[in-house]
Amino acid sequence: MASRMQGRTDPSEKRRIIIVDDHPIVRQGLTQLINQEDDLYVCGQAEDAHQAMRAIRELNPDLVIVDISLRTTSGIELIKDIKVQFPNLPVLTLSMHDEAIYAERALRAGARGYIMKQEATEEVVNAIRRVLAGTVYVSQGMAAKMVSKIIAGPSEKGTSPVDRLSDRELEVFRLIGEGYGTREMAEKLYLSVKTIETYRAHIKEKLDLQDANELLRAAIRWANAQR
Repeated sequence: MASRMQGRTDPSEKRRIIIVDDHPIVRQGLTQLINQEDDLYVCGQAEDAHQAMRAIRELNPDLVIVDISLRTTSGIELIKDIKVQFPNLPVLTLSMHDEAIYAERALRAGARGYIMKQEATEEVVNAIRRVLAGTVYVSQGMAAKMVSKIIAGPSEKGTSPVDRLSDRELEVFRLIGEGYGTREMAEKLYLSVKTIETYRAHIKEKLDLQDANELLRAAIRWANAQR
C-alpha cells in the first residue's frame, strides 16, 4: 500500500521519489539504495496503479520510478495516465524486461528513461539523476539502436513481428505466454472476457497465427526468451 517513508536527514531538502513495484523486496532495496544519497529521498511507495496515482496526488514527488509489470495493469498504461494527469512529472522505468522490446514503448508512453533491474546500483542512481536533471536516460546500446532506426527511416524490414503489437496486445501476449487463461487475464487487467478475446484475435492476425494453439506456442516461446 502507499506509505510515507522517513529519510535520514533533512528530507525536505531532497528530491522526492515514489517507487511503484509490486514486489516489496524490490521496493525495500531501492529505498535503501536511494536514501543513501545525500540529495535523494523515497517519500512513498505503491504496489499498483491505483495506489500510485493516489500517492502522487498526496505526496507531490519530483520523480516516479515505475516497473513494467504490475498486478492490475501494465506500467506502460500507468505511465500514460501519469503523463495525462501530471504532464510535468518525470517517470523512470526500472524493469527486468528486455529494453529492446519495452524501452521505446515506455518512452512513447511518456517515460523519461528506461533502465534494467540488473544494472549496477551506481547506474540506477545515475539514471535517476539524469531524469531529474531533465534529460532522457537509456543504455548506450539502446540509444545507438534508436538512432539507427531513425536514420533508416520507417520500414518493416528487420522488425520483429511482436513490435507490430500495440502496448495492450503485447501485455496480453505476455500473459498468454506466462500461462494465464482468458478469464484470468480479464480479471487481472480489469477488462471483459470479450475484450481479451478481441485482443487475442488481433494478435493472431498480426503474427500470422492460425489458431489458439499456435498463439499459445508462440507466446510461450516469446515469454521464455525474455527470461
